[in-house]
Amino acid sequence: MTPGLTARATAELVGTALLVAAVVGSGVMATRLTDDVGLQLLANSLATGAVLVALIVSLQPVSAAFNPVVTAAEAVLRLVRPLDAAVLVGAQVAGGAIGAMLANVMFDLDVITLAGRERTGVGLWTGEVVATLGLVLVVFGCARAGRTDAIAWAVAGWIVAAYWFTSSTSFANPAVTIARTLSDTFAGISPASAPMFVLMQLVGGGVALGLLRVLHPIPSPLEAVRD
Repeated sequence: MTPGLTARATAELVGTALLVAAVVGSGVMATRLTDDVGLQLLANSLATGAVLVALIVSLQPVSAAFNPVVTAAEAVLRLVRPLDAAVLVGAQVAGGAIGAMLANVMFDLDVITLAGRERTGVGLWTGEVVATLGLVLVVFGCARAGRTDAIAWAVAGWIVAAYWFTSSTSFANPAVTIARTLSDTFAGISPASAPMFVLMQLVGGGVALGLLRVLHPIPSPLEAVRD
């Protein structure tokens, strides 16, 4: 039986909140443990990858996109109805904000501290296109290959790697990007820098859908049912 919209929205809210809490919290913890920026990024990336595996494996039977770009792609592929997608994206954005505030509170910071770290420039924007393109291609490539059981590990592997090989450190997620404006810590991004990051993430998602039609032209069984 397909879970109802309330259950799916709750899963997206809780999952995105915990994902952002891990991203922001591990960044704060890393900066308190070491001054070595490389070690800080290593800790941040490993924590993010680990929590992605845990959350996707546990919530995938309900809903485990945690990312408006992935949900929008699901709507384009007719895996999710447009109105349902709007509700799920709202839950992801709200969950992300809650997660950032939780992380701030856990580390005795103000509940909301607007990030002051500017992240701008063609290099960083290109990094976000690449990071999101790869993420969407990994998710739906696995789905169309009949490997939904591997999505958690594939997504985690991509994100951990993309922390290190993209100039932007792979935000790849509009809900997480917005949430990270609420924490002036290691993982933060200034509110002025966020809109361009989100736009580039949408561009990456669009390119990925185009590549998906070439690389995996046969719809997944679920897409076929919806057709």
